[in-house]
Amino acid sequence: MDKNNVENIGDEHHENEDYVPPPQKTIEELVAADQDDESLRRYKETLLGMAHQDKIVFDASNPKSVIVKKLSLLVDSRPEMELDLSDVDSLKKQVITIKEGIQYKVKIDFIVQREIVHGLKYVQKTSRIGVPVDKMVHMLGSYPPKNEIQSYTTPPEEAPSGLIARGKYSITSLFTDDDKNEHLKWEWNFEIKKDW
Repeated sequence: MDKNNVENIGDEHHENEDYVPPPQKTIEELVAADQDDESLRRYKETLLGMAHQDKIVFDASNPKSVIVKKLSLLVDSRPEMELDLSDVDSLKKQVITIKEGIQYKVKIDFIVQREIVHGLKYVQKTSRIGVPVDKMVHMLGSYPPKNEIQSYTTPPEEAPSGLIARGKYSITSLFTDDDKNEHLKWEWNFEIKKDW
């Protein structure tokens, strides 16, 4: 992570200027392509889970293609610390305590509906007293719509340790994709302490 290059959270779409996302196609367009190749057609239908079905819509009241449900901090031998993302405004008032130096992973639960989502990305920017101190970017991949919750777990990270590292941190998290759709952006807080 480049701790000296933390730009505004809306600029993640421009981090790698050489990368050009593939053109966005609907499920119907993907299935319709290569119709003369029977085995490829069947493979795509199986892969997409959409063999001539209606579009999968998990929550008709939500127009987004991706519904982010929950973020969890996973620490060995500790219960999951969960952030319910159905009410992100309440998260600004909560503070999660983290023991210094622990190894943790971030797990994100989400639902993809209506269309395939290309290049899902989770971006987390950490600030302390208004000063950016860290940035984490995880490419989650592309996902077809499903009638169930899908999840992604980051590789292990290590919490800072030492007297200087202890204190409260503000986090801005963003769930986006290659097509620059902002699926969810929220703020939350944690505090690093010497012990739980």
